[in-house]
Amino acid sequence: MGVPSRMNIGQVLELHLGMAARNLGIHVATPVFDGANDKDLWATVKEAGMASDGKSVLYDGRTGEPFENRVSVGIMYYMKLSHMVDDKIHARSIGPYSLVTQQPLGGKAQFGGQRFGEMEVWALEAYGAAYTLQEILTYKSDDVVGRVKTYEAIVKGEPIPKPGVPESFRVLVKELQALGLDMKVLGADKKEIELRDMDDDEDDIVSVDALAKFAAQQEEKKAHEAAAQATDGKSANSTDDKK
Repeated sequence: MGVPSRMNIGQVLELHLGMAARNLGIHVATPVFDGANDKDLWATVKEAGMASDGKSVLYDGRTGEPFENRVSVGIMYYMKLSHMVDDKIHARSIGPYSLVTQQPLGGKAQFGGQRFGEMEVWALEAYGAAYTLQEILTYKSDDVVGRVKTYEAIVKGEPIPKPGVPESFRVLVKELQALGLDMKVLGADKKEIELRDMDDDEDDIVSVDALAKFAAQQEEKKAHEAAAQATDGKSANSTDDKK
């Protein structure tokens, strides 16, 4: 499938020429834009005593029977594609966001997130993973209020709230308004839903620092309670011993 989609026909022609050169015991060089043309190639294939289409009969290794169709077999020059895991590996929990779309930046160099494009969305839709899709497109992406409130709910041990409107949708609305086109969002009851600006939403946001402080206080409170219980337990044991 790689050849039809990428249209790399030169690779197939190189395959035939390489096989012909091997059979003839010669070396062939085809510089870019100044290499062998079709006539040179097929003349060399014919001289090497190969089939006119350059294909060969292959046999099934399990049964020994020949495959129904003949297959192109040849020799091709290739180099190592220098992509190493050590250079590619990357992970992110939190990190920088785009100022315009409020989505995570892209790429390892910017400590970005994993892109979830149209085709990935279609895959999850086909699989029926609605909640996973919602989480990826809101909390983990550009639902500014939702992602902070989700963190707050996790820290406090409360249920995670419903997601809000993604910032990318607000950007779309603003771009349409810049073109002189207004957009209204209607609910199930056909009444307009007002999209508040970011400034209004930010009033509802608890800062991450405040949440971290709250989490630390909760941990400290639990530690004190555990210490108090341990002390009470020791006191009870000593009383029993005296009896």
